[in-house]
Amino acid sequence: MKINKIQIAVLLVAAIALGFAGAYFGVTFAQSNQKAEPSTALSKTEDPVTQDNVQTPEEMEKVAQAYSLIKKHYVQNVDDDKLIEGAIKGMLSSLDDPYSTYMDKKTMSQFNEQIESSFEGIGAEVSMRNGVVTIVSPIKDSPAEKAGLRPNDQVLRVNGKSLDGLNLDQAVAKIRGKKGTMVKLDIKRPGASDILKVNVKRDTIPVETVYSEMKKKDGKKTGVIEITSFSEHTAKEFKEQLTKLEKQGMDGLVIDVRGNPGGLLDSVGDILGNFIPSDVPYVQVENRAGEKQKSYTDLDKKKPYPIDVLMDEGSASASEILAVAMKENGYQTIGTKSFGKGTVQQAVPMGDGSTVKLTFYKWLSPKGNWIHKKGIQPDVKVKQPAYYFANPIEIKKPLAFDHTGEKIKNAQEMLAGLGYPIDRKDGYFDKQTETAVKAFQKDNKLTQSGKIDDKTAAALQAKIVDKIRSKKDDKQLQKALQVLYR
Repeated sequence: MKINKIQIAVLLVAAIALGFAGAYFGVTFAQSNQKAEPSTALSKTEDPVTQDNVQTPEEMEKVAQAYSLIKKHYVQNVDDDKLIEGAIKGMLSSLDDPYSTYMDKKTMSQFNEQIESSFEGIGAEVSMRNGVVTIVSPIKDSPAEKAGLRPNDQVLRVNGKSLDGLNLDQAVAKIRGKKGTMVKLDIKRPGASDILKVNVKRDTIPVETVYSEMKKKDGKKTGVIEITSFSEHTAKEFKEQLTKLEKQGMDGLVIDVRGNPGGLLDSVGDILGNFIPSDVPYVQVENRAGEKQKSYTDLDKKKPYPIDVLMDEGSASASEILAVAMKENGYQTIGTKSFGKGTVQQAVPMGDGSTVKLTFYKWLSPKGNWIHKKGIQPDVKVKQPAYYFANPIEIKKPLAFDHTGEKIKNAQEMLAGLGYPIDRKDGYFDKQTETAVKAFQKDNKLTQSGKIDDKTAAALQAKIVDKIRSKKDDKQLQKALQVLYR
């Protein structure tokens, strides 16, 4: 049976965003800048989820027995709500699913207040992987991006306090905060031997989700549209930008969903409505009984120009729906393997201001493939230059000639990326490195000591972030432009 949109309450959530108002679930939990009432805006559904035909097992008597035992004999008095909410959290944690969580009344109240007041935080989407809070992607132009946080970074401590034993909501509460305040994160980065100390100054998080530009190369005019998340107005903004580029005589298009952690299913569906014909589904949703619902667009025929899709390890959830739908309909994907989130959540109000967010469905590609925990392999694999992955440098004592270590190796990668002559990148501070440091210090009006102190390290990091954002050495985008017309 064909349906134009899946009529289910879906929250395609890659993670919790430490951005809009400090914390919101993907871009589906918050409805623009409106207050999210527990009974409506969270789930995008008109009818509540009911518990009809669910028989309570006899073993539930054990729960009541444990409750009674604690109430009668525990050494201290325990609040009823605390025990009940503990039981709910325990059931959800037993699912071993980081996307199924419980938000109590206090958490929901704080969330609503923050959504209503401002969009402030560090601007990074996070998830729980193997019990560790893990960065999915920093938001474009956010404090997290400027501080050098990257996909797959693991957050171990916040302001010196361990996150061990905390669930995702509790960890988020430690990280979020008001504009202008600082938070210190202990980061474990894959491939790095040292724990990184990253200071992030919280700020207002940008709310734009669509950016576009026209690239001219070899007589071709190529439109590039970057989507940073799929929110309520993203599809409309995308259509406006697409129409503008087409009116400018665009010969081809590159859609960039790198670092996009996901969002609303309706939003990505509306965008795919510009490219995927109506004779094939753009996504399938499967319940636990194996029953599938397929979603189709209303498009009669494909666009007359070629299209590539850029993706990376920060592309998750709704971004992956777009990428795999385009891939399985003959368009090229370029970059690196995507995040790998193939489940769908629904937020269910519990009637007292608290909410359970539960995984209800799998989503499948047009051809029925499930990418969960596997990700999507690009058709053309391209990695970015090494300096894209250089770690931020925390300085306790200045780094100088004849020193060795991981921090020096990262500094050498940064210096080389910025165009300063470096003859080695193995972490040994030789004379050539010292000369490069002096040249960098001179160009940036710093004391020309040849040593890497805290000011030099901060300047290096800032210049590298600026260069990455400029996309001058964006190998993935360059490759997409190169292969688009082949």
